[in-house]
Amino acid sequence: MTEYWRRSGLLGCVIASLSLVAYARGGIAETKHQPLDLGPRPSFALMDQAQVELGQLLFYDPILSGNRNISCASCHHPRFGTGDGVSLSLGEGASGLGPKRQVDPENLPEQRIPRNAPALWNLGARGMDVMFHDGRLEADPAYGSGIRTPLEGDMLSGFDSALSAQAMFPVLSADEMAGHYGENEVSRAVRLGQLSHPGGAWDLIAGRVADIPEYRQRFDRVLGAGAPIRFTDIGNMLAAFIRFEWRADDSPFDRAQMEGEPLPPVAARGQGLFYGAAGCSQCHSGWLQTDNGFHAIAMPQLGPGKAARFEAHARDEGRLRVTGTPDDAYRFRTPSLRNVALTAPYGHSGAYATLEAVVRHHLDPLDALMAYDRSQVVLPALPGAVDWAALDDPAEVQRIASANDLAPVALSDGEIADLVAFLEALTDSTAAAGRLGVPDTVPSGLPVEQ
Repeated sequence: MTEYWRRSGLLGCVIASLSLVAYARGGIAETKHQPLDLGPRPSFALMDQAQVELGQLLFYDPILSGNRNISCASCHHPRFGTGDGVSLSLGEGASGLGPKRQVDPENLPEQRIPRNAPALWNLGARGMDVMFHDGRLEADPAYGSGIRTPLEGDMLSGFDSALSAQAMFPVLSADEMAGHYGENEVSRAVRLGQLSHPGGAWDLIAGRVADIPEYRQRFDRVLGAGAPIRFTDIGNMLAAFIRFEWRADDSPFDRAQMEGEPLPPVAARGQGLFYGAAGCSQCHSGWLQTDNGFHAIAMPQLGPGKAARFEAHARDEGRLRVTGTPDDAYRFRTPSLRNVALTAPYGHSGAYATLEAVVRHHLDPLDALMAYDRSQVVLPALPGAVDWAALDDPAEVQRIASANDLAPVALSDGEIADLVAFLEALTDSTAAAGRLGVPDTVPSGLPVEQ
């Protein structure tokens, strides 16, 4: 085990006093040392190294995809802050990494992935129990599996956490990893609705893994010799790796809070704004800068939207599609801001290419929506893609605007620069560099995206 296994949670609720700077409307006024009450420090379970290393191999191995050509890392790569550096990803029917991903003209993607690939930082922290932009997967003891998902009663028990269970979604998506309907045995099972049932898509993927001798040997070490390999076990290993690899709680902000190491003046001023006049911490609260709640902030909508199979629209109504509650229309989960400087583009649709741009949107969402500059999106070419149907529909733009929760906040350009500097101070360089990194090879022998 490495020194990193120290549990920061042992320090509990210790809050160090910091020298903050608050803005007075007529200029800058210094304040006395003031503590930030952020609640308990996030804690992380100690991980078994064999599970972590097995999860690393599975994460980077395309064997989990229907056509054996896409890995988890295709859309969640450390080179792009555990995202993929584009507004909306291209899954099946494309190859390459990040903004350089290109479509196969002989097997075009049917559409872009409807939402921006979320970052993976600190998803293994205790209490991070809500997954995806719309929260469609979350820990819930009312369910037999302990996890609420769209599978409802068909959800299997055996996933050790919501993080583990989130692995179920991409491998079942025709656009992401399963493959176009009919292309392979996994995509055919998905098309027929055979997902968690015996012989369904999950069993097919688990069987592939079990047939590879090195995986069989590694699972024997963590499960016991000869124990069957189930998809739930694969999900648990992936979660172990993500917990370890992308734990990010040693940033300049953390060192300032815990050890009294001062932030640079520009970042300190930004912190004063973040927790003061700018009001950012009303939603981006706690040590990880998220309330795990859902808010409507008039984010510009692009791409295919989230429509059911037989619907024809480009809307993305966010949390509404999970709860059915009209008040949840256009609400999306508050993301953690740890390592946020590494995770562009921003927003559920990847609408903003820079931190400054998305900060400015938050300060005046309605004006930003109406004046949105479409040229900033990062979208690999996809022939025939209809990317702007929602923003080209005045009625839909008005619905997005009407749901907005945020009041405008007037800040100067200098204050905005200070806020951005504070957000950059949330970067954990150790986590960003990776602890295990990208393996040179994986047990399947398939190519690894470096």
